[in-house]
Amino acid sequence: MQNLERALNAKGISTRAVATLIGTTEKTAYNKLKGITELTVKEALKINKDLLPEYRFGYLFAEDDKQSA
Repeated sequence: MQNLERALNAKGISTRAVATLIGTTEKTAYNKLKGITELTVKEALKINKDLLPEYRFGYLFAEDDKQSA
């Protein structure tokens, strides 16, 4: 979810703002954004629609490249 993190940072959107949007605590939102806990599809769609509508859903939530350079 590196693309999601980059997009949020580029727009200056805080973890607190994401937490408020998806109705969780800031700690839970942090865990979801870091991939510790899974985002639900509903939460992911809401983040895309309400916070990052200029980005394609598939781009924001693409699997991170696990290969080392």
